[in-house]
Order: sequence, then structure tokens, then C-alpha cells
Amino acid sequence: MARAPFPLKLVRSVFLISFCMRNRMKSVRNIQKITKAMKMVAASKLRAVQTRTENSRGLWQPFTALLGDDPSVDVKKNVVVTISSDKGLCGGINSTSVKISRVLNKLNSGPDKETKYVILGEKAKAQLLRDSKKQIALSLTELQKNPLNYTQVSVLADDILKNVEYDALRIVFNKFHSVVQFLPTVATVLSPEVIEREAESGGKLGELDSYEIEGGETKAEILQNLAEFQFSCVMYNAVLENACSEQGARMSAMDSSSRNAGDMLDRLTLTYNRTRQASITTELIEIISGASALEG
Repeated sequence: MARAPFPLKLVRSVFLISFCMRNRMKSVRNIQKITKAMKMVAASKLRAVQTRTENSRGLWQPFTALLGDDPSVDVKKNVVVTISSDKGLCGGINSTSVKISRVLNKLNSGPDKETKYVILGEKAKAQLLRDSKKQIALSLTELQKNPLNYTQVSVLADDILKNVEYDALRIVFNKFHSVVQFLPTVATVLSPEVIEREAESGGKLGELDSYEIEGGETKAEILQNLAEFQFSCVMYNAVLENACSEQGARMSAMDSSSRNAGDMLDRLTLTYNRTRQASITTELIEIISGASALEG
């Protein structure tokens, strides 16, 4: 019995399909390994900064009790301090901070008002440069390159105060609650002049006059020192809170990416096996059909 001719075109097409599928499966496996590694790195960084973040919350809370935190205060010179990350792959925390900053800019705009941006982080800078380049007074990046302490942040806060004129500083950041939850937050720090004005008008800061001042410093000097110290404490907490939120969001994003890669790999494996089985079945049918034709 003569041997049936082997279908070479079919072999070539099946080989190409199998080769492409294997390459794609290999790429997905490599991506999955990278995302799993990034999740582990983010978890390690989160553990390192979470304790410091929780401890820093006790710094600014006494100032809030004394000086208040009134985001609705109406002033002429507003400075929006937007805190973001330098790297991506951490969900939408940076976009959320930028959106809130733009809303604050719009709410505090007017004919006799002025709003400036102070940006911390590369991601917020890249977004705000598109439509608010002239309003950016100061931009700082690579803050998270080394672990931050209070001394470094206080120097940073002092640099901001020297370079901008303000009646109200509005710090926009993401407050950490858990790995899967963070809350966009706005903290308001008023200038000494606005604090004194609010206290004299009998608003929420009216209780300041009930405190006795001891020492040679005047009330204006004490308010100046309190405002500067409040800003450095709020900035320290805000930077740490945002760093925690960044790592938590990155953990969630990388976990989701790893699971999606696993699902894609399962679908590709199923498609690859079906394609290979179909090609084998087709080859067998053609061989059997050819053999039957020769016998007939």
C-alpha cells in the first residue's frame, strides 16, 4: 500500500500558530512573575512606612484642636500643595489628588484672588503642567528616593514658606486606611494674619484669646511660630500617609495584574491545546482519507 502524501501547508500553518501561542504564553508568564515581585516589594515598603505614619498622626492633631482646620475659609492668596508619587503603577491615587487640586483652584478663583500650586511628586507635575503651567510656583520630585524623617520635611516646609506668599495652604494627599482603602484628604493651614483675623471675628478660632501668653514673645510672634510648626507637622504626616497609600494601591494593582495574567494564561493554554488537538485530528483524517482513496 502506497503512503498518502503529508499535508505540508497544514503543517506549516499549525507550526506557526503553535510558535506564536508559545511565545505569547511565555511573555504572559514573565509579566506575571514581574507583577508578583512588585507586589512583594510594595508590601515590604508598606510595612516599613506604616508604623511611622501612624505615629505621625499625633503631631498635627493638637494643632487641629487649637487652630482648627477650616477648608471653607475665604482668603485672597491660596496655595494648593499637591502630594503625589514619582512612580506609577499604583492605581488612581495620583489622578485623584490632581482632580481635587483642580477643584480647589476653581473654587478659590476670582477677580481679586490668586491661586498657586506647589507640587510634590513627578506624576502630579506631569498632569498639572498641561493646563496650569503658569500657576506652578514650586515643584519638587524624588522625595521618596530615601526614607523621609521629620527634619527633612521641616526643611522642605521652610523652603515652601520662603518661596510662596499665602493666606491659606491647602495640602492635598491620600490618607491611608488599609491596603485596599485610602481617603483623598485636604488639610488647611492658615497664615498668622488670617488666624488672628478669624480669632478676632469670633469664628471657630475665637477661643485663642482665652489662652494666656507667657514669656517675652508677642501674640503675633507666637502665631507665626505655631503656623510654621503646624505646616511642617501636617506636611510630615501628609507625605507619610501618601507614601502608605501609594504602596497599598500598588499592592492592589499588582495583585490584580497577577490574577489577570493568570486568567489570560489559562485562556491561552486552552486555546493552544485546542488548536494543537484540532490540527492532529485534521492530519489524521486526511491521512486516513488518502489511504482509503488509494485502497479504493
